[in-house]
Amino acid sequence: MTQLGFSVQPTPRLVSDAQIATFRDFAVANISDAMSRTNGTSHLRPYHRNGRLIGRALTVKTAPGDNLMVHKAIEMAQPGDVIMVDAGGYLLSAVVGELMSTTAAHKGIAGFVIDGAIRDSEVIGKGDFGVFARGVAHRGPYKEGPGEINVPISIDGMVTMPGDLIVGDHDGVLAIRPNTLDALGALVADIEEKEKKILLSIANGTIDKSWIDETLRRKGVDI
Repeated sequence: MTQLGFSVQPTPRLVSDAQIATFRDFAVANISDAMSRTNGTSHLRPYHRNGRLIGRALTVKTAPGDNLMVHKAIEMAQPGDVIMVDAGGYLLSAVVGELMSTTAAHKGIAGFVIDGAIRDSEVIGKGDFGVFARGVAHRGPYKEGPGEINVPISIDGMVTMPGDLIVGDHDGVLAIRPNTLDALGALVADIEEKEKKILLSIANGTIDKSWIDETLRRKGVDI
């Protein structure tokens, strides 16, 4: 019988390569707008050089300050996976550092998103292997568990399911359900096209700002 608090489940493969390609260059802010601005992280930031991250979620729930199941997740992960670690926001001990990041990068894993701390941040910051975290701690982790792999988790308040599409950039991280991707992709593409037109109108001086005064008048403001 498996000890309570320990569980290892397979990773669902629900997101296609074509869907990943569609979302690869989308801005997180635009995806967030298309998702009605109700999802995503607020307190995690990228520690790697380019700040971008995309891939399928392999979820991990750890005891605070313990990384036994993160090591197991690295063994299980397939190229392109993002290892999502719910470490409870604990910041006194890191759960990932240079050695684990290097191992994951060599396996083709896309990156880590950790609701907790990392260490060796200077080394991580010089590379492009994706690492998002809540903070940095010099103290190392324990390796005893408990922990679970591929269960629903919470990352900075964002519910994340195994197999979700994960997209991150300098503005934060989003977890997207696979069954929403096709419709959402069309919405984001439309938002990005509109933004290009707005930027062009700013550049050539034709941008329409009449909506500002119209809104103020509706609020009863004398302008």
